[in-house]
Amino acid sequence: MNSLLEAIVKKAEGEIAVAKANISVYMRNATAIGDHPNIVEAVESQIERIAEAHEKISTIEKYLK
Repeated sequence: MNSLLEAIVKKAEGEIAVAKANISVYMRNATAIGDHPNIVEAVESQIERIAEAHEKISTIEKYLK
């Protein structure tokens, strides 16, 4: 795979890892998100980040690998 595409995949994997860590914190300690009064929306936002990053990886693997 081209080094530029590899960099994009690694960046997306990092975004997924960050979002998963955020969800883990939210699930263990809802008070950790003081500026987000709605925990469901906060978790949903992180799930959307995971889905977007996963889509990038899937697209690269399917069409550009």
